[in-house]
Amino acid sequence: MVTSANCYKKYGNPIRENNMTVWVVPNYLQMSVVPKKIYCNEDLVIPLTNAFENILERGVKDQIKTWDGCFNIRDKRASSNLSLHSWGIAIDINAAWNRFGKKPTMSPELVKCFIDAGFDWGGVWKAPYTDGMHFQLSKI
Repeated sequence: MVTSANCYKKYGNPIRENNMTVWVVPNYLQMSVVPKKIYCNEDLVIPLTNAFENILERGVKDQIKTWDGCFNIRDKRASSNLSLHSWGIAIDINAAWNRFGKKPTMSPELVKCFIDAGFDWGGVWKAPYTDGMHFQLSKI
């Protein structure tokens, strides 16, 4: 699993925003709640493209109800380490239904779209740190 230390080593201090880009989501991947432009790490673009393609091909796009962010320099909840959102390699979706520390409601089919594209899912972390809205790159 990717850690803050891994990100510091590869990308440096997140305030410098190294490796960040504005990804213009291609028309064929656009879904109603997903922004047309996403500010993220360049390393996120291909895996997120693959995840979105999986979502569309597997017919689960209606399960993405909200886009709740990507890049955000902040500490992890319940930790003094920085969140992987600080380097733009994590996203949150469907936050209202998958609150931190609560039992996730994300369908296995939707989760698999991200796992198959190279993401780890916070919904399998041990309570009280369950984070069902959260997907992050599984390697950098």
